[in-house]
Amino acid sequence: MTRDSLVKTVVSTYEKLKTEWTKKNRNLDTCGKFLSDIKVELTKLHFLPSMGHSVSKEELLVARNTLEIGALWSIANKDIPSFERYIAMLKIYYMDYSEQLPESAYMYELLGLDLLCLLAQNKVGEFHTSLEHLPPPAVTDNVYIRHPVAMEQYLMEGAYNKIYLAKGEIYLAKGEVPAEGYKFFIEELLSTIREDIADCVENAYDRIRPEDIGKMLYLSGTKEILEYCAQRGWEVAKDGYLQFKKEVRKNDDSIPSKELAHQMINYAREMEQIV
Repeated sequence: MTRDSLVKTVVSTYEKLKTEWTKKNRNLDTCGKFLSDIKVELTKLHFLPSMGHSVSKEELLVARNTLEIGALWSIANKDIPSFERYIAMLKIYYMDYSEQLPESAYMYELLGLDLLCLLAQNKVGEFHTSLEHLPPPAVTDNVYIRHPVAMEQYLMEGAYNKIYLAKGEIYLAKGEVPAEGYKFFIEELLSTIREDIADCVENAYDRIRPEDIGKMLYLSGTKEILEYCAQRGWEVAKDGYLQFKKEVRKNDDSIPSKELAHQMINYAREMEQIV
């Protein structure tokens, strides 16, 4: 197959992918198949700039647009490793080919999602490194970048209630959550926060009421609370209190765990009152 024929095949498959992706009730499996087909064909065209081959603007645009849909598709599938792979390839187009290609309408949305992804995995160092590669005006003015920057600030302040509220529908409607995909990574960030708080609670308390732990961990409803407790190996005694298994607890007399837990909870309550 000639190069021109390959390009036509890729463009044709991309149009099918784009049509399916823009549907209100898109089929993620169908999109995944189109993405796989396009990636196979693109390798024949040496679409990655790092490979050193000369490629046309059309090929670069099709490749970049495909990777953007792939990144968003990964979020819809809740597949973080896949999202990271797509973003790693996209950064080549965004950074190295910025002068040859027009700026993508999705660039800052996806770079913002990448920042939030790093934050959700507690990769704070990589978060700041990625932030340094962005132009200063984007960090201060772009809504897609300001959001993860604000989340990182809330995290450093211990204002976890603000992060919890940020995933609500009202925040999306008000534009404080810039895109639907951000809610997925906010939930991932909350999961990371829950684990940190839970570790602290295990050290600070011998027992605690399920409804109290639910408030601390931003869990909604008895079912969700009990499911999380079972996941952590926490048991509910006959008196209705959670009893922490001795082998689960991490005792370290050098760390004032109870005092730290109380300070964190009181600070969170004060911040919630301010909001």
